[in-house]
Amino acid sequence: MAEIKDPENTILMELKGGTVTIELLPDVAPKHVERMKELARAGHYDNVAFHRVIDGFMAQTGDVQHANMEKDYNPGRAGTGGSDLPDLPAEFSKLPHDRGTLGAARSANPNSANSQFFINFGDNNFLNGQYTVYGRVTSGMEHVDDITRGEPPANPDRMISVKVAADA
Repeated sequence: MAEIKDPENTILMELKGGTVTIELLPDVAPKHVERMKELARAGHYDNVAFHRVIDGFMAQTGDVQHANMEKDYNPGRAGTGGSDLPDLPAEFSKLPHDRGTLGAARSANPNSANSQFFINFGDNNFLNGQYTVYGRVTSGMEHVDDITRGEPPANPDRMISVKVAADA
């Protein structure tokens, strides 16, 4: 596991293969960072499926409304929901969507991000300036690479648990 410099702004995501450590970027996207920590602390990301996983592109998850595989899982609606909290305004930056970065998933409206996010498998620079980048994987990217592919996957993988490192 990577050295954790700022436990309050580090996410520990447990996947089937092991722990993924994500450094959050509060100086770049403070509202998105706060939302991720709020949902993680409430346990809302635990058992949520990766509902859209495209080889060479990204793995998307975070639909806390329809994709909790232990509670009211709805594979037909996974990817269409969010949380009970209001949508977030875009926090676009100059940070590129490189391999391992965390991006806020949203609808066509730039200010519609809520709970869903994706982790880039590769450098997806065509997303630059269009989706908020608010974190990066610092260790465990091999576990992200092992997530089952599909739109949606027939047997999706899930985030077993998601915690703020300061609380772990």
